[in-house]
Amino acid sequence: MRPYQLLPFRFHDFKNENMLLVNEVGEFLFSSKEEFNNMISYKLDPESETFLDLKSKQILTDTEIEPVIKMLATKYRTKKSFLYNFTTLHMVVPTLRCNSKCKYCQVSSKSEEAFKYDMDKSTAKRTVDLIFLSPSPNIKIEFQGGEPLLSFEIVKYIIEYAEQCNLTKKKQLEFVICTNLTLITEEMLKYLQNHKVYISTSLDGTMALHNNNRPFRNGQGSYDIVTKNIKKVREYLGEDSVSALMTATNDSLEYFTEIVDEYLVQGFSAIFMRSLNPYGSAKRDMYSLGYRVEDFIESYKRAFKHIVNINLNGTFFVECYASLLLGKILTPFSAGFVDLQSPSGVAICGVIYNHDGNVYVSDEARMLANDGDTTFSMGNVNENTYQELFHSDKIVSLIKKSCLECLPICSHCVFQSYCGVDPIRNYAEQGEVVGNRMMSTVCKINMAIFQCLFELIKENDKPTMDVLWSWITRKPIVMEKQVSHESN
Repeated sequence: MRPYQLLPFRFHDFKNENMLLVNEVGEFLFSSKEEFNNMISYKLDPESETFLDLKSKQILTDTEIEPVIKMLATKYRTKKSFLYNFTTLHMVVPTLRCNSKCKYCQVSSKSEEAFKYDMDKSTAKRTVDLIFLSPSPNIKIEFQGGEPLLSFEIVKYIIEYAEQCNLTKKKQLEFVICTNLTLITEEMLKYLQNHKVYISTSLDGTMALHNNNRPFRNGQGSYDIVTKNIKKVREYLGEDSVSALMTATNDSLEYFTEIVDEYLVQGFSAIFMRSLNPYGSAKRDMYSLGYRVEDFIESYKRAFKHIVNINLNGTFFVECYASLLLGKILTPFSAGFVDLQSPSGVAICGVIYNHDGNVYVSDEARMLANDGDTTFSMGNVNENTYQELFHSDKIVSLIKKSCLECLPICSHCVFQSYCGVDPIRNYAEQGEVVGNRMMSTVCKINMAIFQCLFELIKENDKPTMDVLWSWITRKPIVMEKQVSHESN
């Protein structure tokens, strides 16, 4: 009779004779290859520290198995808790018009004069009515574009009507405007201040990089006005009211550390280092804008190391994507990020309402539709009920095909518990929603970042781990030390 039973787990031949073992809910530990071989051969000493560690992580058990499975099931439900609330993020496109001509524009924006691409009030009202049918207690309405500020009256109408609806619905309601920040006025800022609206913008780095990637339609650079208006937003809405992200093109790969430094100069405490997505202009001009995924990974690693050193030198600064992954690795909770969920967060966690009332499972699905591919259309707010939009056979089928636990290769991957799946990206790159993960650029990037993070976790250098934990908690290390000192 075997002295213990092995429970489901995944493993990875790490390095320096170490193995990484991860159970079904993402709890992990490192072991030597010798210990690993002893474990799978049922030769591990039940009195050893390794045995006790493996038992505490529910990778093996020498007791009755049913209570252990129930404990794992409870933890698993916590990991999948995002499914309970259903759709929280509701993206709305007031207009496809835009005053910029970004090289990598993924949404195929239209000229400022193309008013037929504006949302009308009837569609806006119906959109808000549908949003508030979501069972989620938390509702985030995020205005996308085009440039939403070109249709600010519709933005205001949606905000005010949503606030009116919420008097009875009593949801936790949040508004975000994704804007290039070139058109914002003091009048707009006063309005956004009164309605507690957050701003998300784009900053691609230094003046040269930003102006190259994100010019106005007349070819003029936008850096000066964007950076000026970032300061204005903070004056009116508060220091934490504006966030920014960058999109990496071939021109910016060798300047990642300089981009990080630019974010510091502009007063940001975080950056999201985003690779190029294969939609719209980015897909059409991939030859000039694109790069090898290996080159992006190397640039990311350099910048990541630079960011860690910035923190070690006393300045709190977060790499947002790494912080999301760390949250999934080091805590029992799900990330509030659509791309890092299984089943995929498309439709379940986030959905987008286009200017014409058409509804899509994700912003990327909308991008495909703008180029003529409506495969992932859910319907239209003016023609379909909530039930028809969100509980259709199409949605059910898409969700069934986007569970990492069942996907080839992913089902055996040691990083599965921390990862997610984007069926729309698979479709865009490979022509079908399941896709070949070994050929997926997203998979390659995620694998590299996971490896990097686990190497740091394995080293367990206290100052570095303090930095990583500060990214999860969003509490600067210095502040924590000060609070601790004061409490003593």
